[in-house]
Amino acid sequence: MNVTFYGAAREVTGSCHCLVSGEDHILLDCGMFQGKRKETEMKNRVLPIDPQTITNVVLSHAHIDHSGRLPLLTREGTFHGRIYCTPPTADACKYLLLDSAKIQEGDASFLNYRNAKHFLAKVKSRGTEELTQAQAQEIRSVLKSNDYEVRDEVVLNLLQEQHLEVIQPLYSTQDATKSLAYFSGVPFEEPMTVGRDIEATFYPAGHILGSAFTVLSRVRDGERINVFYSGDVGRFNKPIINNPTLDFPPEHRKIDLMILESTYGDRFHEPVRDMKEKLREVVQETWERGGSVIIPAFSYGRTQELIYFLHELVLEDALPPMPIWVDSPLATKITRVFGEHPENYDQETHDIFLEKGINPFEFSQLNFVQSVQESMELNRDERPHIVIAGSGMCEGGRVLHHLRHKIHNERNTVLIVGYMGQGTFGRLLQEKGEAYEKNGRKGEPPTVRFYNKEYPLRAHVANLRGFSAHGDRNDLMRLLKDSGLEVKRIAIVHGEEEQSTAFAKYLNSEGFNTVIPRRGQCLEI
Repeated sequence: MNVTFYGAAREVTGSCHCLVSGEDHILLDCGMFQGKRKETEMKNRVLPIDPQTITNVVLSHAHIDHSGRLPLLTREGTFHGRIYCTPPTADACKYLLLDSAKIQEGDASFLNYRNAKHFLAKVKSRGTEELTQAQAQEIRSVLKSNDYEVRDEVVLNLLQEQHLEVIQPLYSTQDATKSLAYFSGVPFEEPMTVGRDIEATFYPAGHILGSAFTVLSRVRDGERINVFYSGDVGRFNKPIINNPTLDFPPEHRKIDLMILESTYGDRFHEPVRDMKEKLREVVQETWERGGSVIIPAFSYGRTQELIYFLHELVLEDALPPMPIWVDSPLATKITRVFGEHPENYDQETHDIFLEKGINPFEFSQLNFVQSVQESMELNRDERPHIVIAGSGMCEGGRVLHHLRHKIHNERNTVLIVGYMGQGTFGRLLQEKGEAYEKNGRKGEPPTVRFYNKEYPLRAHVANLRGFSAHGDRNDLMRLLKDSGLEVKRIAIVHGEEEQSTAFAKYLNSEGFNTVIPRRGQCLEI
């Protein structure tokens, strides 16, 4: 029995590991690498394992860095297994994978259009044997429709005729839709057979709705081997969902190998409950400046947590009368998934909301943007408001349009409420904004470049690190020490190398046996 680590090894994104036992190959997540396009393109396009060799997939949760390459796995029809996950994860993937496909298609369309424009600009200046300047001008005039939508067919014909590079999406909406037929939702603590002699059981991980720890067990000749896959470990005492479980049955307490995330293995978060007051303070200060709060947020988990806290503040009459907008079609759909799974809510949510007949995700100040036109109008609205929009790392989506209109105004606040990966625009905003704030906002503001233009970062940048959905070192140690688990060896994954190394060093000092696998490394169990 062995495990090979194909992603999220000494890095945060692209979670993908393969457990092999005899003829069984069980894939633990199949996530997308996220970050700069040039650095992630080839990692994402080529699956490290032949899909026809995979017996089944065990999916820890729906976030794209854990689920995003599943459509590649199922696209050719050579994968004949199932994708096992919890019911909320299956429901969320219906929206997340289709949204991911639309992003891939949109990116490809934009890049192909840009390549076509560059080619036609060269022809316009000097012409070619195959294409006159007049013909180039005629083609250029029809690259977009009257409503400014790119005509992909015209663009592709031009690129192919001129033997120019054509960018293909990682996968299409049709591919994503096809993958959904492979999903099987299995409740927590209900054993399932995922291989010829391998059984898997989900336990609440407390990261997002439906996220799961998985214990995979093989019993052969009376000998049991247990592998514990953490996925992403959540925080204790967060609102809405239950804590990471610390209660495991006796047969799942002796762990031969634990595959453990380390996103914040060397950091400590502020207490979760302090976040509501800090959120109120940021909103109040921005209101007093006459500005708006722009919050880049992940559509699944972070957006709903923000809605929850803002709703509590409204019930306490502690929030200024600012309209709150959720400008993300995906977040709107995912919020419905939350509404469909109250069985996963914690006791506090039942006490504050459900037992009083109140929907945590509906209140008078909250509005969901319904159309592109409404989003554009909100961009130009100079009245104080709060807008929550994707993408969470500012790598695309509607949040960039809000930043484009608001980032240059010192009345406004960009509120960071989650992890910003290395190389993302969100990390750049965070670092430049924090440095400017630390310097007392003296001198010329830093500049940031997006949409092919430089913008002065005059808006305030605030960072509420306690909103993270990932457990810090204390949370990770609580899982290890308060659960009664007896762990022989820990493979540390899903962390930037600095975090993983520091966490491993600490665990070793606490008596644990650790290894930090590299991508492609295989560990025998």
